[in-house]
Amino acid sequence: GAGVTQTGATSVRDNVLEKRLIQQQQLASSSGARLTALNTVQALFKPVSGSDGSTAGDIGTDLTDFFSSFSSLEGNPGSNALRQQVLAAAATLAGDASNAAASLNVQSAALDQDASVVTSQVNALASAIAQLNHQIEAASTTPGAGTLEDLRQQDISQLSQLIGINQISTDGAGLSITTTAGQLLVSKGSSFELTSGTVSGSTHFFVGTTDVTSQLADGGGQLGGYLTARDKDIPNVLGSLDQLAYSVSSKVNALNNAGSDLGGDNANAGNIFSQPAQVPGSAAEMSVEMTDPNHIAAAGSGQGAGDSSNALAIANLANRQIVNGQKPTDFFSNFVTSLGATISRVEADNTAQNASVTQLQSQDSALSTVNLNDEAAFMQQFER
Repeated sequence: GAGVTQTGATSVRDNVLEKRLIQQQQLASSSGARLTALNTVQALFKPVSGSDGSTAGDIGTDLTDFFSSFSSLEGNPGSNALRQQVLAAAATLAGDASNAAASLNVQSAALDQDASVVTSQVNALASAIAQLNHQIEAASTTPGAGTLEDLRQQDISQLSQLIGINQISTDGAGLSITTTAGQLLVSKGSSFELTSGTVSGSTHFFVGTTDVTSQLADGGGQLGGYLTARDKDIPNVLGSLDQLAYSVSSKVNALNNAGSDLGGDNANAGNIFSQPAQVPGSAAEMSVEMTDPNHIAAAGSGQGAGDSSNALAIANLANRQIVNGQKPTDFFSNFVTSLGATISRVEADNTAQNASVTQLQSQDSALSTVNLNDEAAFMQQFER
């Protein structure tokens, strides 16, 4: 007739299951952050299908229009209107290329800022886990230790979504936590700060004096996704744009200087585009240098104003493999296709990883979570 007396709660855990869940969470968080960044990059360019919505214009169409303007000039090399059309098409191409490069640099800076913000969050969670380690060790023989372990596991779960980690069990129900590359973040009751500093214009991350930026990029968590997009994906896209801008500008300038303009200048007509000094930065700096359409060298060297052989030669650059062994439009099309394939692959990985997280969370809940309705029913049964 005395009713029910509580004898204490028992913490039921599967450490292997919890570690698998943490691993999948950090992978899903990393691919999710990277996917968001990649989708922002892709929005700069029209897909190969030609749908609208890009913010940098359709560089593929710009290339076609530019070389087509020389084809038109070939038919009437003395036309001022057609010469103006060449410079207008060149300005559109250069403007869209430089705008795309500028937008990519802005996105890279934004990712750099996002990555910096993660540092304080990681340090706060590492400190909290270290304090809980100390409390759990002190309370390891009392019923309250299970609740503290629950709190610690919640913090570890949050930490794994920010940065890739490994867990190592220690004496007294303690835990050590390292980055996936092995740098200590938590050791029993002590935590070690992740710090940041600027190296070559971008934020790098350190544990103690060790630069762990590249390891963190491969480790997982939001930070890993941000760093992969900042240090790999965006530089790859910029590198392709730079190569395209460098090759087109250099080849067009060389041919224009090899011909004869309306004023009779031979091999000295001038550059249509600003001449790039090197491949890196060529897209951001691409612009139209020529202001006088009379300096467009439509005629071959030493030929009269009615000749158009040099205009034909420049127009034919569209069909020559001048950009890394590819035609300019093919190079751009393949670059956009490759970007789309990367996004599809990351998206598939993210979908699979999120599904795995959901499955593991269900398994963990089935083992460790208390169903209050079931427990209330059991208590009534025992009372009866």
